[in-house]
Amino acid sequence: MIPWQSLAGLGRDLAAFALPQRCPGCGAHPGAGGLLCDACHASVPRLASALCVRCLAAGREPAGCAAHPGFAAHAAWLYDPCAAAVVHAIKYQERPGLAAALGGEMARALPPGYRPDLVLEVPLHSARLRERGYNQAALLAHRVADALSAPHLTGVLTRVRATRAQARLGPDERRRNLAGAFRVARPAALSGRSVLIVDDVITTGATLEACLTPLRAAGARATGLALAWAQ
Repeated sequence: MIPWQSLAGLGRDLAAFALPQRCPGCGAHPGAGGLLCDACHASVPRLASALCVRCLAAGREPAGCAAHPGFAAHAAWLYDPCAAAVVHAIKYQERPGLAAALGGEMARALPPGYRPDLVLEVPLHSARLRERGYNQAALLAHRVADALSAPHLTGVLTRVRATRAQARLGPDERRRNLAGAFRVARPAALSGRSVLIVDDVITTGATLEACLTPLRAAGARATGLALAWAQ
């Protein structure tokens, strides 16, 4: 006898297959390979300049900083309701395939002509990776690397300890939570090289700051990139 929970799950899967996905912004049919329709996709605000994640994490104005070389990050979008729906679908609704449509979008947020030697992702701790089944930052990094014709290298930057979920933490708590959480496993692979580190969302800047710190210490010329900035 099949448990009723399995039947309910099967029903949801069949409904998702039979009923077309709708754009969360307006209810129209989404564009090819995406979650948003073309109009809602075009309406998501873009970010025109780089952010200093060290200033952002410290609660200072993040735009136009020249005091912290090596802590710059770019984002394709500002985090509005449509951007939030895409991020949430990739991260929590088991829609990893959406990353395929976003690599070019994210690559276009970088300065013209920029091409890194290596593309890395913000790593998940092994326990969180087992729980989720995939790392959404790694999926995005792979697509960004394809768009930039650059190699995507995994396992170089590692998360050496589990951290608390960031969502309900304030800026200072986030920095303390992430202090020393990342380590470069192979410094020689990064020394003197241009490295792009990819995440899904910049919130307080604490995660990218915590990643860029050991990358800089390893001698890399590192830059951050995210799909969206939740300002």
